[in-house]
Amino acid sequence: MFPRTPGSVIKKKSGSRYSSVLSIVPGSVRWNGPKEGRHVTRTAVIAIGGNSLITDKQHQGVPDQYHACAETCRHLAPLLQDPELRLVITHGNGPQVGFILRRSELASGELHTVPLDSCVADTQGAIGFHIQLALLNEFRRLGIRKSAATVVTQCLVDRSDPAFATPNKPIGTFLSKEQAEHHRAVDGWNVVEDAGRGWRRVVASPAPTAIVELGAVKSLLDAGFVVVAAGGGGIAVVENAVGEITGAAAVIDKDHASSLLARQLGAELFVVSTAVEKVCLGFGTPQQKDIDRMTVAEARRYMDEGHFKPGSMLPKIQAVIAFLDGGGHEAIITDPAHVGLALAGKAGTHVVP
Repeated sequence: MFPRTPGSVIKKKSGSRYSSVLSIVPGSVRWNGPKEGRHVTRTAVIAIGGNSLITDKQHQGVPDQYHACAETCRHLAPLLQDPELRLVITHGNGPQVGFILRRSELASGELHTVPLDSCVADTQGAIGFHIQLALLNEFRRLGIRKSAATVVTQCLVDRSDPAFATPNKPIGTFLSKEQAEHHRAVDGWNVVEDAGRGWRRVVASPAPTAIVELGAVKSLLDAGFVVVAAGGGGIAVVENAVGEITGAAAVIDKDHASSLLARQLGAELFVVSTAVEKVCLGFGTPQQKDIDRMTVAEARRYMDEGHFKPGSMLPKIQAVIAFLDGGGHEAIITDPAHVGLALAGKAGTHVVP
């Protein structure tokens, strides 16, 4: 455990490749690293999508997930060569939560099952570890004196959110009708038939209202860390009538939670990493057209015209609009390989107020 005496210091070991030195004082962490690059002027939140963690159905194992993550981090790490950039990384977790739920179901004859909020927490730790490890190796390769830290992040939602009355987000594996009815009766699950393929559990997807660990994220940024936070949209929690916080059987859209985190941090830049380099109008049609730049007003018009599909590009556009309406300076949508060029204004779709 870290010493708690005022002014005590964790010394760098002789010959160690770790160059960070922290002074620990009561209630705070102060960065005592090199003074160059100390004039921080920009905070960016980058939300990486599922394609950055699982490339295809043939490569879903843990080593495959790490390799996919490492490839994404290979594009992100060079951004930290800019000493004026503070970076927060968020990520999706849909398939990983599904894997944990399936393991839990298969083992239910011998072991306890895992509730949804704990599944999300588990994935935050595991995926955060992959991002930390991949970034550490890239930082060493590039000679960047940085470290990453993951915050297991709770995201507050309103217990009266209408989404709880109409759960519609499928999670877990397909069930027989008998299994579905059993879970409905015994576990209180909401279950629906899915296009004749079987039955699935559905949960609410409420809107995020606050990032519980916002102060921890800010402190780590101030201490010089790259921060991994709000994984999978954050662990959904609600406040009861007496002010206690409890986990909720719900999932939060990763892009909306990332947008909220960016706003609450006062970030200047919000980047949504996805599977395509640019947002398109008429996607998948002969009239498909890339968008290099658009205003919030134009984005709203394109939404009204039906250019962005729910569950795909639509929540990303909505998250970007919320960020810019909340005071953000610029948002970018692009794929991991073009993030560096996008920040230089040479790739991606740029959205401005």
